Amino acid sequence: MLYRKYRPQIFGDVVSQEHVVRTLKGALSSGRLSHAYLFSGPRGTGKTTLARIFAKALNCQHRRKDGEPDNTCENCLAINEGRSLDLIEIDGASNGRIDEIRNLKDSAVVAAPGGGYKVFIIDEVHMVTKEAFNALLKILEEPPAHVMFVLATTDPQKIPPTVLSRVQRFDFKKLTSQEIVEKLKTIAKAEKINVDDEVIASIASSSEGALRDAEVSLSKVMSSFDTSEKITFDKATLVLGLIPEHFHPDFLSYLMNNERVLALGLIQRLYESGHNLEHFTKNFLEYLRKVLIKKVNPAALASLGEEPVGDGATRLAQLAQQLDSQQLIRMMTVFTNARNEMKISPIPQLPLELAVMELIP
Repeated sequence: MLYRKYRPQIFGDVVSQEHVVRTLKGALSSGRLSHAYLFSGPRGTGKTTLARIFAKALNCQHRRKDGEPDNTCENCLAINEGRSLDLIEIDGASNGRIDEIRNLKDSAVVAAPGGGYKVFIIDEVHMVTKEAFNALLKILEEPPAHVMFVLATTDPQKIPPTVLSRVQRFDFKKLTSQEIVEKLKTIAKAEKINVDDEVIASIASSSEGALRDAEVSLSKVMSSFDTSEKITFDKATLVLGLIPEHFHPDFLSYLMNNERVLALGLIQRLYESGHNLEHFTKNFLEYLRKVLIKKVNPAALASLGEEPVGDGATRLAQLAQQLDSQQLIRMMTVFTNARNEMKISPIPQLPLELAVMELIP
């Protein structure tokens, strides 16, 4: 899998999350370390990856002054190769019962074999049982000096306040489409594969800010075709079910120009091609949101890292000029209702077709 092969090994390799990297490196350089950290954020944004790099830096024998691990010493290599006894990773979803946490407590009192920190990474910590959380809390209240905890979660609301009060929290953000595009292009170049830019852009858009999901999708494409030939959008969509980026502005243009037949035809093409119509509707709503933001504040999308590139940016700007805010708000309301109704509709495309009929009587 590409996401394993190209997983960042030092802080400098991490895509986005600069606010987390800067603070962790500062703590390592100054020696002002907490005994427990909480990495919170959407899936695929680098929480466990950054936790491993942090663990590596803590025990690096030749750590640089800026906090970066040298990635060549014995301790770093042991973590890279998955044989370090100083790094213990626990899956909260499958090992979150009281017995496992008690075992963790017993392990925590034993000094780190390498003589440095013993780092416990508990992934999906929000799935730990109530009894196990109580046991974990006791360790966090009086942690051994040589122990460091990194808790990772996609759902921090489920973590007890008593635990939250004893950790230093970092909130990870979704990656922008442009950040994911740049990473995928770097991987494609390293793997010496020729992929259409439209394929990479569509993968980035459909990953919803999760770099790992985007890397998995690129792996699927690479394993399905002869990489000595160019991987076109038509080829990639057979594997991934991608929806061309231009479908969203096309659909909006049909609605704006009262072209009901074309709008209904696009829906039918999507349905016959086996695309997920609920997913299309969600992405179309996101596109409408971008058009509205562009209309209200032309510079906002760029500052948010959500500005499309190339022809996509030009077309979005044109649509923002042609539509008024009330039109966009009405469309968003109608398609939000349609998406909700799709969950119970016996005919998958019917709610979308009714939405078109409502907007274009």
